Amino acid sequence: MNKSIVQFQNVSYRYDENSPLALKNVQFSVYEGEWLAIVGHNGSGKSTIAKLMNGLLFPEVGSVYINDINLSDDTVWDIRDMVGMVFQNPDNQFVGTTVQDDVAFGLENHGIPREEMVVRVQDALEKVNMGEFLDQEPHHLSGGQKQRVAIASVLALRPRIIILDEATSMLDPRGRNEVLETIRQLKQEDNITIISITHDLEEAARADRIMIMNQGEVFHTGNPTDIFALDEKLVELGLDIPFTHKLAKQLIKHGFGIDDSMLQEDKLVDYLWKLQQKI
Repeated sequence: MNKSIVQFQNVSYRYDENSPLALKNVQFSVYEGEWLAIVGHNGSGKSTIAKLMNGLLFPEVGSVYINDINLSDDTVWDIRDMVGMVFQNPDNQFVGTTVQDDVAFGLENHGIPREEMVVRVQDALEKVNMGEFLDQEPHHLSGGQKQRVAIASVLALRPRIIILDEATSMLDPRGRNEVLETIRQLKQEDNITIISITHDLEEAARADRIMIMNQGEVFHTGNPTDIFALDEKLVELGLDIPFTHKLAKQLIKHGFGIDDSMLQEDKLVDYLWKLQQKI
């Protein structure tokens, strides 16, 4: 196992003194280079965790460490240099009149020299397959393209960690797959740590590990196979079992040779296609 790059140590948080705890004694680690999906119903605490990772909030009790740095007023900017966030609505993140202006905006704020800025902008856009859209106006892009540009804006800052806070929830299926495939490639090629906050278990199935939040507490953590084995318990927690898992279970029931690797949609489709070719 790689070293932990994020640690929550007995973290509790409430939004005001009259409200209940949004997080209750939360403790977990995220490991360098892994993809952790944090799932849960609305109000489960998953978005509060995202804000604590980036110093948008500070723990009421306990400690948050990012790459061994304890989150505090004194360290928050150091931590934000390591953590990039991609939010739900890409339109809310655009500030430039063109794609390259938008990706360059954060670099300008960090005082990056122009020569390096040009290289970083081009490199970040190439990584998300948007290199041909440098001079395009953002509002002409599709939803998936906009979100990939938002990811490029974060990538250009060279973070160690990227947090996706419901980043695919407003996209159509094609745009959603574009973004998730981009994230998979970034993790594989650049060893970036990915933390996705989502209520969608289809999306979470692509992660290395899944952590379920329920009423401000960590309910269960495991790989996708472990999590989907909870089955109807997920429904009780307000989460829907992915269609791919439901289909795989039926295939197993009828004697087909399904293994854990086929819980992901593309792998199962490939298996069924090869099976059909044999018939």
